[in-house]
Amino acid sequence: MLKNGKRIRRRRKFSEDFILKIVKGYESGEFTVSEMAKIYDISPQMIYRWIYKYSKYNKQSIQVVEMKDSQAHKMKQMEARIKELERTVGQKQMNIDYLEKMIDLAKENFDIDIKKNSNTLHCGGSKNIKKD
Repeated sequence: MLKNGKRIRRRRKFSEDFILKIVKGYESGEFTVSEMAKIYDISPQMIYRWIYKYSKYNKQSIQVVEMKDSQAHKMKQMEARIKELERTVGQKQMNIDYLEKMIDLAKENFDIDIKKNSNTLHCGGSKNIKKD
């Protein structure tokens, strides 16, 4: 540590395989530059430099722009939504099974057919019914 409070960083050397792995992760949309910078403790500028140098798609004259929501983030959101919906469907199915069991028990114990009784009168809703 220096007197002014700044740390001295050692210059790290990265293998070409590691660099290509980082670039491939960016190109596939699996991670954003900022996510990779946090994961691997590398500055985003270094990752951008590698992208410009090693990427098949990016040239030095083209500026790399990341969208706020990367494909990886969108996929995580969609997977979470799917899990939530599957959980809801499971709960609804359990509720349906429970109610069907209750209907069967009512039929067995009280001899009442609740499912569809053909001589049941339709309810007229909110209409007034004249009584004779």
